[in-house]
Amino acid sequence: MPVLVIFSGLPATGKTSIARELARQLGAVYLRIDSIEQSILDSEISPKSVEDAGYRVGYSVAEDNLRLKQDVVADSVNGWPVTRDTWLGVAKRAEAVAIEVEIVCSDTVEHRRRVESRVSDIPGLKLPTWQDIQTHDYLPSDRQPIIIDTARQSVEQSVRCLRDALSSG
Repeated sequence: MPVLVIFSGLPATGKTSIARELARQLGAVYLRIDSIEQSILDSEISPKSVEDAGYRVGYSVAEDNLRLKQDVVADSVNGWPVTRDTWLGVAKRAEAVAIEVEIVCSDTVEHRRRVESRVSDIPGLKLPTWQDIQTHDYLPSDRQPIIIDTARQSVEQSVRCLRDALSSG
């Protein structure tokens, strides 16, 4: 049965680095909503807001791949119940296992340092400022995702913790 690993977390917590490495190790399809949204913005018919469109494209591509029995790692802020519920619906329709993962950085000083020092790897992507992140509309999950705190561990350590949690669950 294919697996959909659904990442969530504020920007600059380490989500993308962990999701990308997990997908590489698992040989899974990697979907990054930031890449999808920036591609839409770069198109000639770009709408002013791409959040809804980016997630919808992500859901469709994930479901297509899950139906092909491919594992999928979905990387996005995923900060609202509606997006989390929709990812679960994708897994259900594709008869896949859904695993929710939330990436946090509990050290505010470290989180801010990451925000202020990072450089985008997607041409044209405007990264959020610390103020943007402080006021981001992010609602905690009402379920119990696997939580990985990246404040004091490397990407490799975080992926190892996540893989341990995945294998024991």
